Amino acid sequence: MTGTGTAEAVAQGPEGPGGARVPWIRGFARRPSRDSPKAEGKALRERVRRAAHAELVLDAGRPDVVAAVAESNRGRIPELTPIRVGRMARTPFSFLRGAAGLMAYDLARTPMTGIGAQICGDAHAGNFGLYGDARGGLVIDLNDFDETVHGPWEWDLKRLATSLVLAGREAGANEGRCLEAALDAVGAYRRTVRLLARMPALDAWNAIADEELVSYTDARDLLGTLERVQEKARANTSGRFAAKSTEVLEDGTRRFVQAPPVLHRVPGAEAAAVAASLEGYLDTLPEDRLPLLARYAVQDVAFRIVGTGSVGARSYVVLLQDHRGEPLVLQVKEARPSALVPHLVEAGFEAPEVAHEGRRVVLGQKRMQVVSDNLLGWTTADGRPFQVRQFRNRKGSVDPAALAADQIDDYARMTGALLARAHTHSADPRLLAGYCGKNEELDEAVAAFAVAYADRTEADHTALVTAVKEGRVAAESGV
Repeated sequence: MTGTGTAEAVAQGPEGPGGARVPWIRGFARRPSRDSPKAEGKALRERVRRAAHAELVLDAGRPDVVAAVAESNRGRIPELTPIRVGRMARTPFSFLRGAAGLMAYDLARTPMTGIGAQICGDAHAGNFGLYGDARGGLVIDLNDFDETVHGPWEWDLKRLATSLVLAGREAGANEGRCLEAALDAVGAYRRTVRLLARMPALDAWNAIADEELVSYTDARDLLGTLERVQEKARANTSGRFAAKSTEVLEDGTRRFVQAPPVLHRVPGAEAAAVAASLEGYLDTLPEDRLPLLARYAVQDVAFRIVGTGSVGARSYVVLLQDHRGEPLVLQVKEARPSALVPHLVEAGFEAPEVAHEGRRVVLGQKRMQVVSDNLLGWTTADGRPFQVRQFRNRKGSVDPAALAADQIDDYARMTGALLARAHTHSADPRLLAGYCGKNEELDEAVAAFAVAYADRTEADHTALVTAVKEGRVAAESGV
């Protein structure tokens, strides 16, 4: 053995067959550990009581809502920010979706264990859904990673629980149902990390990301809704989008059709810069994907508005065609710095070193998902970082605010389990399981926080609506 078989490594390695020392290899554990992570997690309860997670203390320096919204709009395309504000002003749940930075400010002042994980950063209930894998199957998982960073696992869990309370209220569920949804999300999270902690590492890594999750989380009331979403998702493809959003030219090629303000054509120089950036994108893909994309030709580029939190960011759709004229649409979406970063430092976490924001988003997504888009990559256009992914890759989602009252708790259990699985790709499930424990102390604490923060969000939403009515903030509704 050469390279890693140093005297130091041999001295530190475990005793192997016949008494020989097996060298410790960098990147691997020094020895299999059965109990210490769990014991370490359990010991953390002495420093940070699980009941403490109910605490919500809003300090005097908390940003004004209008100022926070203005700050979140910084660097976006100015003429599009009224659309973003209009979408945030629709409901308290919509407000939460666009206010990840403001909630991070508040979360930085709550109790934390110090256990770090790759977190979504925006794990609200609307950011889970279906998408296609390379073989045509459908996967259920988190599906938005614009804010992803290494940070406190509690932040994702509290954002999810809060969003479920708000979605339940919007759907007309009573307060008992909304509280139950928050309890069930945290309970499913806790039980899932405990389950994963008992499983072989490889099995835990690949666990519960498909339709079997429904039965695992006892989400039978949700089954019919998921089946309808699956049916729609299977038809939600590049081909269908191209058929609706493009026209055929005389030479047989296609180009996008204007559909303002959501979809519009861009000047030739801008389109050329986006198309040219795909060369750099190819360098971020595994080499085995390159022969596939080499069979497509770039046909057109257009600008398309997406989401709530993402409105105002530069986002393009690129139309490709193969030799049969079959389309493939890629989304080239600006990757802005995570809104969580300034607050991570306040929370005692290190500010991440980010060489490229698109790379941050892509690697964060791959660290959290069991299966990711096989054409996921990043690039730079006109000096700005972008992420690149398939557009309409059989994506489907459940609108949690439109669920029946008897379905919101099922949806909560499913999303709580998915979040736990995603966190355990970067945080040891034994450590999390040791802290979360067997009883419902954590469930009750986070659920209490969720109700309190949902009340705070409703007040923040009212403040924004008032500012819009008074003309202090420009908003465009109905878009």
